[in-house]
Amino acid sequence: MKIDFTPYFKKYEEISSTADELFFRVQKEFPECVKCEIKCEDCCHALFDLTLIEAIYINHQFYKKFKGKEREQLLEKSNRADRKTYQIKKKAYQDKESGKNEVDILVEMAAERVRCPLLNREGMCDLYEYRPITCRLYGIPTSIGGIGHTCGRSGFVEGQQYPTVNLDIIQKKLYEVSAEFVSRIKTKYVKMAEMLVPLSMAILTEYNDNYLGIADKEDVQKKQG
Repeated sequence: MKIDFTPYFKKYEEISSTADELFFRVQKEFPECVKCEIKCEDCCHALFDLTLIEAIYINHQFYKKFKGKEREQLLEKSNRADRKTYQIKKKAYQDKESGKNEVDILVEMAAERVRCPLLNREGMCDLYEYRPITCRLYGIPTSIGGIGHTCGRSGFVEGQQYPTVNLDIIQKKLYEVSAEFVSRIKTKYVKMAEMLVPLSMAILTEYNDNYLGIADKEDVQKKQG
């Protein structure tokens, strides 16, 4: 099945553009607090996941841009990052099963550092134009699940009031696009829209018909017959 990602990518890019607008608005209002600058790598070691539509979008842009040896090197970096991320998540799961407070687990995970496979030796992002929304908002106050966060290198002072981006709202919009996409392709994996994966896994995954759970014509005919 040939999938036309265009309408879903367009909706994703609209959300991404909104994120950029929110960042620049806060940066303009609090220039002394937003410390983001070229080759600042703090956000390039943050641990976070992508929704289905964002993962597919970044995967598409990655394979469109990189070829040959350069792609192979980036895939190897993605493999290393993914193994480290897996170990961190495995420990978090074990901590939760042992009864550890979930907020404490999230705080500990937020402190973990995993080098993004797209961060090159010059301290620049190899896919900057198509970087995730989380990266676009890093450096200004955000909140998710009621927990606030901002870059430790910023000038925002704890306890003071600042405009804060509610990431739950953005995540909800991304989920809605993912759900619309899943409904359209008629996958057998009906809960696929709820999937969250790290950037490394998004790069490594081949989002083909088999992975997406799209039945071919023969399967459909067998079920109908």
